[in-house]
Amino acid sequence: MTHILAIDQGTTSSRAILFDADMNVRSSAQEEFPQHFPRSGWVEHDPEDLWATVAATCRAAIEKAGNPTVAAIGITNQRETVVVWDRKTGKAVHNAIVWQDRRTAEFCRELEAAGHGDMITARTGLLVDPYFSATKVKWILDHVEGARARAEAGDLAFGTVDSWLIWRLTGGAVHATDATNAARTMLYDIHKSRWSVTICDLFGIPQSMLPDVRDCSADFGTTRPDLFGRPIPITGVAGDQQAATVGQACFQPGMMKSTYGTGCFALLNTGDTPVASSQRLLTTIAYQLDGKPTYALEGSIFIAGAVVQWLRDGLKIIREARETQPLAESADESQRVILVPAFTGLGAPYWKPECRGAIFGLTRNSGPAELARAALESVGFQTLDLLQAMRADWQGDGRTALRVDGGMAASDWAMQFLSDIIGAQVDRPRITETTALGAAWLAGQRQGIYPDAEGFARSWALDRSFQPQMSDDLRAERQDEWRRAVQATIGVCS
Repeated sequence: MTHILAIDQGTTSSRAILFDADMNVRSSAQEEFPQHFPRSGWVEHDPEDLWATVAATCRAAIEKAGNPTVAAIGITNQRETVVVWDRKTGKAVHNAIVWQDRRTAEFCRELEAAGHGDMITARTGLLVDPYFSATKVKWILDHVEGARARAEAGDLAFGTVDSWLIWRLTGGAVHATDATNAARTMLYDIHKSRWSVTICDLFGIPQSMLPDVRDCSADFGTTRPDLFGRPIPITGVAGDQQAATVGQACFQPGMMKSTYGTGCFALLNTGDTPVASSQRLLTTIAYQLDGKPTYALEGSIFIAGAVVQWLRDGLKIIREARETQPLAESADESQRVILVPAFTGLGAPYWKPECRGAIFGLTRNSGPAELARAALESVGFQTLDLLQAMRADWQGDGRTALRVDGGMAASDWAMQFLSDIIGAQVDRPRITETTALGAAWLAGQRQGIYPDAEGFARSWALDRSFQPQMSDDLRAERQDEWRRAVQATIGVCS
């Protein structure tokens, strides 16, 4: 039987999932890796940890399944995270700077003050923010001794995590990315489908550093024969949120999905039209096939599943993520504890990188249960902000159901609160590994193993649908509490 291997390289762990010819999960492996926080608001990874955990989990998944034939590899990855490496040695010149990192916030403010913001948004669909890759690359070139001279000499390569993995998997034979990852760098013109020379020059980033940009389903080379026993073609690549959009079969304009991993990311398919947002959302590429981009509106929340990690690792009030649901269920409903988890700033639609987290409504009786409930509710509230902004921007006949996936989507309590607070249907698919599934489908359909988009959409299966149960009055009251808490948080941080 022919199989497809999906690499899902995330913010806190790397996973490899082996899918069979019917797109069922055959085996999987996962490894966490250390997070590095050199200063407040700084987040880094050791690029060698990313590579080592990917290689190890791929081997483990293949071995668990009995070493079957693997026809192709699909890659999905944490986006915006930056790696710069030496083309000759393959060694990174600095730790990877993670998408959550805020060290370039002051430079972003300078760019806005100098009047560059509108030009950058018009070309890239993105707002000027430390979240994206461009200012991170500039920081490395400016702060690593000799890096700028080496880059200008053509000795250094830049890539998001997918490019770094492709380089290592192919033994340095291929330096490439796909359109969805390129669209998250703040260097790529999403309308002309090419790197923007103007923006690269503005940041002082040599064009020679940049990877070749390809479709999501394309030839990205083959793996070194020694890695997995034989060379395997890499034929699918997409950033994690775009891969989840594909995995959720959101192929029609108006379809929406929201993924709950470390952060939360909602995408609304807008078809072949890039919609400029008036609500500070991002205009991005949902996927690109046969040279044709399909666009999306995206809202990004920096802290979703990470708030549960904070309960576990920071406050130590839980030992496992699954403990949050029974805690939330036992919370005192008369307490209205509101948590604004701006640990690394507020994302869409506020874009306040200087903000930090805040808790409102604490009483002497507030305890672990109330904090767990507030943590889960904070994800629903933040999703509400995104969907309200999308509804204001999108004039199409959008579908009302929101398709959800990611680790937190497994919590019935959290998904019911999400449905209640947004006042809309929330659909959870039978296969919740939608990010890896999207990467696998991109790779498998190019190899002729999986069906086309229409056939894939027909295979999407519902696990559970959540319907709003909260009264309109209570929903309005809770929404107002959230808005006031956010504004108070912004006021303190301003």
